Amino acid sequence: MPKVFCSIVAPCWNEEQSLPELYRRISTILDQTGEPWELVLINDGSTDRTGEVMRQLRAEDPRVHFIEFARNFGHQIAVTAGMDYAQGQVVILIDADLQDPPELILEMIDKWRAGYQVVYAVRSERKGESWFKLLTANLFYRIIYRITDVNIPLDTGDFRLMDRQVVNQMKAMREHHRFIRGLTSWVGFKQTGVTYVREERFAGETKYPLRKMVRLAITAITGFSIFPLQLATWIGFIAAIASGLFIVFVIIARLFGDEAFFGQATTLIMVLFLGSIQLISLGIIGEYLGRIYDEVRARPLYVVKEAAGFESGTNTEPIQLDQPEKVNI
Repeated sequence: MPKVFCSIVAPCWNEEQSLPELYRRISTILDQTGEPWELVLINDGSTDRTGEVMRQLRAEDPRVHFIEFARNFGHQIAVTAGMDYAQGQVVILIDADLQDPPELILEMIDKWRAGYQVVYAVRSERKGESWFKLLTANLFYRIIYRITDVNIPLDTGDFRLMDRQVVNQMKAMREHHRFIRGLTSWVGFKQTGVTYVREERFAGETKYPLRKMVRLAITAITGFSIFPLQLATWIGFIAAIASGLFIVFVIIARLFGDEAFFGQATTLIMVLFLGSIQLISLGIIGEYLGRIYDEVRARPLYVVKEAAGFESGTNTEPIQLDQPEKVNI
């Protein structure tokens, strides 16, 4: 089997309508390179005919490979599985909904040939999205850019090219709460961007509603910044100073007979205010603690029900930890 030059990794969740068009456009583009390629499709627990369409595409073209999860593990985990199994010298991540144009792949490959090891796609325009999603997306990218130590490019998604050396480094990081574009920036290497217009979905509905967007934002912030913990500390100091000043103010007011500060209303308000700050701070600590708990359990990132088209040993096997020797006392 010839060595694969380019692997296209596309996570899929209920994308039966988009897959044939995705394959057609990718095969048309990559055939122009004259190099061997593969399309790695990951079925992330779809409930429609996505799995059947994958098998049909593979029957028609053996360059189509697929991974089928035992259940839904999420978009970022599906992308991780695709990188684990991809065999190419370069690996390109792309969503199956065709909002990210496969035609940009040739430009990415040109950048790679020029010496760049990561080529990310920058969205200059996002068609078919509501003003609320555009506003929250812009706000998220700028917040994460400000509060993290990692230089995550603005207005980028997971659509990107990575050199094999970068992919190998990504495969070594097995954290459960994953933010792929942040991890790609964290590993470093020579990176550049290409600009494009993001189109509307080819078919179906968005797979990232508000709930999932918020969850991804929390994962990104907690995975690359301790700013929320620092913020909780600062809020505590500010609340303590404000409470001290308010106590002094109330004592002075009562000495001068101001009846507005007699009774329990002021005390109740202050208790509720400080209690809410404590609960928020505990919630922030809980987010980080929960992520530590997930890592300590060391469960596999995903469970594969079926995989087709890969050489044996191409995926990342679970890490076997050395067991401590038993000591007789």
